[in-house]
Amino acid sequence: MKKSSGRIWPYAIGASIVLVFGACVATIIVANTLPVEPSDTYMMNYHDADAQANELIESKIAFDKNYKISYITDGLSREKSVIKYKVTDSGSNTVNNAQIKVVITRPNNHKYDKELVNPTIQDGIYTFESVTLPIDGRWDVMAKVNIGEFNRFYNVKADTRAKEAFEY
Repeated sequence: MKKSSGRIWPYAIGASIVLVFGACVATIIVANTLPVEPSDTYMMNYHDADAQANELIESKIAFDKNYKISYITDGLSREKSVIKYKVTDSGSNTVNNAQIKVVITRPNNHKYDKELVNPTIQDGIYTFESVTLPIDGRWDVMAKVNIGEFNRFYNVKADTRAKEAFEY
């Protein structure tokens, strides 16, 4: 049996260091090419949402004590979706003076955003013009509702391939 001179270990250690460094550089390069979108659950970037978290929560609680909003759209479809909300007060009386701004967006992608304003209002039902969505799949329907001093964000996840939608 031939005895090793021990000169292979420095090469192995050097090669390992180069490979680890190369993997780190490759990770940074790949991570920088991926699209990163800021969270916009409250129609603002996540830094602003974090800074105003307590105010947003208190505003939602105050709104919910006085009013109720419901997403009553029959289902989101790719062609001619009509978005509807119903707003009532705590006594189940219809409210016709709310200001509602709606944004329909893909999760984590703002390429296909659609902003809806100026709904028609009848008996507390706010109906936005039909919108055509460019692709099938999951969409976030985000609404900002203002009634006097009260405001609330009401966000719904919907899918063009399914009828149900749920609040998040």
